[in-house]
Amino acid sequence: MVKMSPDVFSCSDDEGNLDIEIDMFGVKKENIKLKMVEEGFFVKAKREETGVEYVGTYAFCCAVVPEKAVAKYVDGKLYVKVPYRESTETVDVKIQ
Repeated sequence: MVKMSPDVFSCSDDEGNLDIEIDMFGVKKENIKLKMVEEGFFVKAKREETGVEYVGTYAFCCAVVPEKAVAKYVDGKLYVKVPYRESTETVDVKIQ
């Protein structure tokens, strides 16, 4: 079995949620394990016909409410939406 890290993209939406997209093409939904805590998440999925196992652990910049996470798998991508624990005030940083 070959282990590799999936491509992950995440960004905040305008409603106080963190949106995450995880690319795992060729994986069956029933072979995906997603575990989440306030500070991050773990994902593992087997692509049986090729012997590839996607595996990764990722940290969040701000705490989330894992109990309210919603995930769906469509066309090789796992989409996860999870609300932030509390709104965080951001500061603009001047770039030199």
